[in-house]
Amino acid sequence: MPRILVLYGTTEGQTAKIARAIRAVLSDHRIESDLVQADKSDPDARDYDAVIVAASIHAGGYQKPVRRWIRAHAAELNQRPTAFVSVCLSVLSKNQQGRDEASAIPRRFVDRLGWQPTMIKIVAGALLYTKYNVFVRWMMRRIVASAGGDQDTSRDYDYTDWQDLRAFADRFAEVVYPRRKTA
Repeated sequence: MPRILVLYGTTEGQTAKIARAIRAVLSDHRIESDLVQADKSDPDARDYDAVIVAASIHAGGYQKPVRRWIRAHAAELNQRPTAFVSVCLSVLSKNQQGRDEASAIPRRFVDRLGWQPTMIKIVAGALLYTKYNVFVRWMMRRIVASAGGDQDTSRDYDYTDWQDLRAFADRFAEVVYPRRKTA
């Protein structure tokens, strides 16, 4: 039975939720998986048949522990099925330029690190106003206002398309371990 590492970096917790959802789909396929937060552990990619890495974009970059882990394990990652899940609010942009940039960021990221993932998935994250400090809340509201998004800072907004995320995880599971999903 294959074993998959689901490694993630998270800032406010949305990417952790996304990683847990991916792991649940893998379990539906009877695939053993380990869920690891990049800044809490340093798993060896060679111990896994496949790897999924999830990270969120903040201020134009991904979490440093994720970047360091990928750089350290790029050679091993390129020898097995892998996926990169980029969590980004810009994918929701009302203008094409914003959506195009959201698509280009993960490709540039993995290219710089020498990693060629089997799959790249861009996922809308969340706008978690209630978890931000005053300055971040103010800044996020300004950014979102310019994009025409939700500005009520008294609540949070979860934009993740969970059905689409599950479909992605199903496709990846099929790459690693074809036709094993249970009813």
